[in-house]
Amino acid sequence: QVQLVESGGGLVQAGGSLRLSCAASGRTFSIYAMGWFRQAPGKEREFIATITWSGGRSYYADSVGGRFTISRDNAKNRAYLQMNSLKPEDTAVYYCVVSRLGSRLSTADGYDSWGQGTQVTVSQ
Repeated sequence: QVQLVESGGGLVQAGGSLRLSCAASGRTFSIYAMGWFRQAPGKEREFIATITWSGGRSYYADSVGGRFTISRDNAKNRAYLQMNSLKPEDTAVYYCVVSRLGSRLSTADGYDSWGQGTQVTVSQ
C-alpha cells in the first residue's frame, strides 16, 4: 500500500493561485502514476490531472486545462498541483491518488490509494 498526505489547501480569492503537495510513503516503488481528483459539495468526484511516475506524461481534465499544472519529484516521492487563475467553481476537497496498474487513469476506479483530502476554497 501507498500512504498519501496532501497539503497546501486553503482560502484564496478568485484569480489567485495555490500549490497543492502530496507526499507518498510506503510501497512507492509500485507507483505507476499519481494524480488529483476533487469533490465539491453535492457533486460527484471529478478527475483533475494525472502524471506518470517514470515518463512524466501528464493528462488533464478539460475543465482545468491551461490553469492547472501537475508535476512530480521522484526523489522526494511527491506530486504537486499548481493551480492558477482560480475560480469559485474550483472550490472542493482535493484528493491525491496513486495508480499501480496504470489503466483507466481518468476514472476513480483506476486508483488504488487515496489521501484524506485538502480543502480549497475560492472566494468571489
